[in-house]
Amino acid sequence: MKMRTHTKAIRIALAALALIAVAAAQDVRYNFDQGADFAKYKSYKWIEIPGGVKLDDLTAKQLTSALDAELAKKGLTKTESADADLYVGYQVALSQETQVTSYDSGWGYGPRWGGTGISTATTSTLTVGSIDLDMYDRSQKQLVWRGVATKTLDQKAKPDKRLKNMRKAVEKLLKNYPPKAK
Repeated sequence: MKMRTHTKAIRIALAALALIAVAAAQDVRYNFDQGADFAKYKSYKWIEIPGGVKLDDLTAKQLTSALDAELAKKGLTKTESADADLYVGYQVALSQETQVTSYDSGWGYGPRWGGTGISTATTSTLTVGSIDLDMYDRSQKQLVWRGVATKTLDQKAKPDKRLKNMRKAVEKLLKNYPPKAK
């Protein structure tokens, strides 16, 4: 009986760890023009990408500030000049996903006795945020780098926690910029 209880506890702990990992995970993808010389890009200018979701002014300012700080770490200087090496813009999206979590009590008649354990399922709605960051070579007039970060958002997080999460997301988004030269 002790072995069965121990196995059940391990199964529940592993399921909880998997849920925590999924909730905390952030998906980041990027792509870039293999022929672009990223060493020549020294300055950037913000542009607006039409058709995107409009953030409120406060959130847009916080996001732009986080992006500016990370781009500066990458050796890029922000400018208002139309002669910037890169034109940089972002789009954001929010979506709702339903998460179904099921728990098996492991208690019941069992298959030997013609029964099964008792299962319980709960559903919750998750808000998923996504940011697409595009960098265009001004002189070539073409997209040279694109990164996308997607993460489940905690709608109840305090402002300082949201800002911290935003900064971490931006850092992770730009981790592979500039791409390593081959």
